[in-house]
Order: sequence, then structure tokens, then C-alpha cells
Amino acid sequence: MRPTMKRSLQRLPMLALAAALLVSPLAAAPAHAADPGVAQVDTFDNALLDVMKNGKTLGPKGRYRRLEPVVQHEFDLAAMTRFAVGPTWSTFTPSQQSQAVEAFTRLTIASYAHNFDDYSGQSFQVDPNPINRGPDKLVQSKMLRQHDAPVQLSYRMRESGGTWKIIDIYFNNISQLTTRRSDFAKPLADGGAAGLIAHLNTLVDSLMK
Repeated sequence: MRPTMKRSLQRLPMLALAAALLVSPLAAAPAHAADPGVAQVDTFDNALLDVMKNGKTLGPKGRYRRLEPVVQHEFDLAAMTRFAVGPTWSTFTPSQQSQAVEAFTRLTIASYAHNFDDYSGQSFQVDPNPINRGPDKLVQSKMLRQHDAPVQLSYRMRESGGTWKIIDIYFNNISQLTTRRSDFAKPLADGGAAGLIAHLNTLVDSLMK
């Protein structure tokens, strides 16, 4: 064996080690950081799962308390209230707007506390690739169930104060805000802002029984 070839072979282990040291940090790093909107949906879905698993122990009020900080952080509840009320919102006084947002917030939390009260093997699967829709994005999620078809969920997100917030949820392609606006039409027509606020509080009371 020629001396130059022998020296080259002797250097191979050191070269391999150097290459490994250079490559390892890159290999260990994730391909890309999680989308902030996806991270918000993940947080909310995990909170729902936790409440479902502990639903019977927590009871309605315990589930409400567990979900309250998560819903208030992940949702833009003021924007959702405006959208659900519609054009009539501009006729509300500032005090009525504040009361409506508070009542709508309580209704949103109470609805989840009421509907996600038990666990039977459900899990959530969030698509890591959101769909951009102008200033908004849609984050797709599925609630997987053992013996039933999965529930399709689409979270409409909008940036507010530097943070992506949920402003609507589509259950099997049905907008919850559109449904809310339809439900709110009669109490608004019959009693204006005061009638709607009273209606929202009555709904909360019925859900928390």
C-alpha cells in the first residue's frame, strides 16, 4: 500500500466523526416550527380532551372552571360576539356591548363544558398545514371516535394583538357563528340588546344545571 493512500485511510474515522458532529444538530432539529395557529388549536383540543377524561369527577362547574382560561385565551370572544349579533351591534350602548360579550363568553364556555362531559376513547388529530384565507387561516382538525365517524372541525383563525385567535368553528362544515346569528335574531327583534343579553344568560343557566 502506498504511504499516501495509507494516510488517507487512517484519516477516514476522524472525518466521519467530524461530519457526524456537523450533521447531528441539524438532524435533531425539527423541519419547521409549528404554525402558531395550529399550536393554538392543539392547546384547545388538549384542554377539551382533559375535561372529557375528567368530566364526571369535575361536574359541570368544574368543567367550566377548567375551560374558562383556555377559551378566553384561545378565542377572540369580542369579535365573535360582534359577528354573531350582526349589524344591530352598532345600536348597542358601550355598556350593552360589554354585557353582551360577557354573556356570549359565558355561553361559549358553558356550551363546551356541557357538551364535552364524558370520555370514551376520543382523540384529536390536527392538520399541521393551515389553509390561508386572506387575513385568516383555517386549521383543520378531526375528533376521532372509536365506533363512529370522525367529527370534522375547521377553526377559523385571525391575528389579534400579535396572537392568532379562534373566531369561528365549523362542525362538519357548518359555521357556529352563522348558527348563533340565526338563533339570536328573534330575541334581538323582540327585546333588542337587553332581550339578547337576558336570552344568553338564560341559555347559560340551562346548560350549567
